[in-house]
Amino acid sequence: MSASPKILVFDSGLGGLTVLREIVGARPDAHYVYVADDAFFPYGHHGEEEIIARVVPLVGELIARHSPVLVVIACNTASTLVMSHLRSAYSVPFVGTVPAIKPACASSKTKRVSVLGTKGTVRREYTKRLINDFAQGCEVTLVGSAELASLAESALNGNDVSDADIAAELAPCFVGNGAVRTDTVVLACTHYPLLLDRLTRLAPWPVDWIDPAPAIARRVSDLLDSPGRESDQAGAEMIFTSQRPHALSRALMPFFGGRVLA
Repeated sequence: MSASPKILVFDSGLGGLTVLREIVGARPDAHYVYVADDAFFPYGHHGEEEIIARVVPLVGELIARHSPVLVVIACNTASTLVMSHLRSAYSVPFVGTVPAIKPACASSKTKRVSVLGTKGTVRREYTKRLINDFAQGCEVTLVGSAELASLAESALNGNDVSDADIAAELAPCFVGNGAVRTDTVVLACTHYPLLLDRLTRLAPWPVDWIDPAPAIARRVSDLLDSPGRESDQAGAEMIFTSQRPHALSRALMPFFGGRVLA
């Protein structure tokens, strides 16, 4: 039996687990190394040059240590800044995470779309170019949340997070009234799907929530060789850059397809 392909999934924290979950579903034969750069979390509190200077060499060290066949940058903030640098520096294939503006605008019936991301992601020129290229006549509202990623991380860690705090971050996404109002919200941070049940419940009216994770999983699968049978070697590792031990095994196992974390 051939060895399982090793895939490295990198994020600023635990949000990339929502991407990992979809990739594991598409490629259960792979071995996964998930790296949370919690020593630098949240990325939204750092400048662009700081993030580039942090992520590019760190990913290089991880590639040297783990020898993955593919690296997923499961973070919108990092992807909008570092993908060109990573591809120039390292030969391994990279898959990034960018706001799913094109499919959101293509599917919107009211032509009112909101992009909910970190403050850094929504002010990036990269995000503005996506709107210019793919808005397709939609009115796109950019909503930069200062706290929602941290709230999602806190909730996954088992802490109480109030509905009021989530609703306050969500409210600016909902624009208009009657038949001409927001009908689609792009989740432009991988942390946000961790709260999807609560976002849906707290929304002032129903909308379509666009999560890029399924498309990322398809892209990863396309770049790999045809899947073999699920191997005994298809395990999972969880690494925090702060070197703190993870005490979330039970909560995290569903994201890893039920694997016991090394």
